[in-house]
Amino acid sequence: QVQLVESGGGLVQAGGSLRLSCAASGRTFSRYRYAMGWFRQAPGKERDFVAAINWNPGSTNYADSVKGRFTISRDNAKNTVYLQMNSLKPEDTAVYYCAARSSIVLATTKFAYDYWGQGTQVTVSS
Repeated sequence: QVQLVESGGGLVQAGGSLRLSCAASGRTFSRYRYAMGWFRQAPGKERDFVAAINWNPGSTNYADSVKGRFTISRDNAKNTVYLQMNSLKPEDTAVYYCAARSSIVLATTKFAYDYWGQGTQVTVSS
């Protein structure tokens, strides 16, 4: 089993920044065999892909809606993945979820991920 714990959500004004963290742990977790992703879900909408990264070599992928504003990164020593969100917009408001899949190949569909965190709320006011 793999456990994912997110933190860092909150309320911010449009144009502001937040950094989300996702700490991964578990007996079966080995960062070199997993890819990590961030998804978000606004009320009444589907859970959408935001960004993904693998631990080695650290390849990344982003949704078009966040390219140039969000940055995904990882700290190998801490088994932690981050999502730095800059220039936030009201339409970025959602619950943000961290996810892990048992493959180093990046994926943009939620169905490719095996483990999920509990989610953290991000609210951007106009």
